[in-house]
Amino acid sequence: MATPAPPTIFSPARRRAVRQRMRSLQRRPDAACYLADDMAEDVLNRLAFLRHEPQRALVVGDCSGRLAEALAARGCTVVRADAAPLAGELPLDEEQPFPETGFDLIAHLDSLGTVNDLPGALVHIRRALAPDGLAIMSWCGAGSVPALRAAMVAADGERPAARIHPQVDVRAGGDLLQRCGFAQPMSDSRMLDVRYASFTRLLEDLRAQGLSSCLARPGPPPGKAGWARAQAAFAAAADADGRVTERFAILTLSGWAKALRPTKF
Repeated sequence: MATPAPPTIFSPARRRAVRQRMRSLQRRPDAACYLADDMAEDVLNRLAFLRHEPQRALVVGDCSGRLAEALAARGCTVVRADAAPLAGELPLDEEQPFPETGFDLIAHLDSLGTVNDLPGALVHIRRALAPDGLAIMSWCGAGSVPALRAAMVAADGERPAARIHPQVDVRAGGDLLQRCGFAQPMSDSRMLDVRYASFTRLLEDLRAQGLSSCLARPGPPPGKAGWARAQAAFAAAADADGRVTERFAILTLSGWAKALRPTKF
């Protein structure tokens, strides 16, 4: 019996457009890149803890180039890829077999949360690893953007629409790693809090980091009155300093590709 196709939650065309806009906005000197930078630092910390020194790495979603530069400085050959590639980068569709394999590190930053077939994408990542290769994959998981969620509920009033992406939690992430054949699977989450003085600035930062909606069937535009309600709800949540704390729950999955060991007789 054929395996049924995964449900279409996200629009691949919208996803590419969101990432293309992100890559364009990242050219601005003041563009927000705190999520990818935090994830890049976390990857480097994990490599140091594990004493894993990759010789050939695939880096996806490293919008500032921080991780790729750090790995290259260690003598690692770095291949960069993205769904909206720049010059010198590989085009990448995470739901298809990777164009290159044999990596002893794959670092995937903040774009796996918008693929329709997440188990399939994880399998492709595992297959692109060399034996004993390590994959570290991070994106915004369950518990992210509660302030935005509350503001959009206020915008929609009595008829809430689909606005926020479905989010994966730690337990589901661990189950996925085991299901997809990773060895020594690890799933964890950490919180990154960012304070905002305005709802507009929050939306600008989300666009600059590729976190705009990619839903295949998004709700109707909130309209002028809806946006006014959202801004009012966001402002009402401000603390004594006039700022709202938005939270990003960064989910990180990691696992190894099993090496084939010789059989002993």
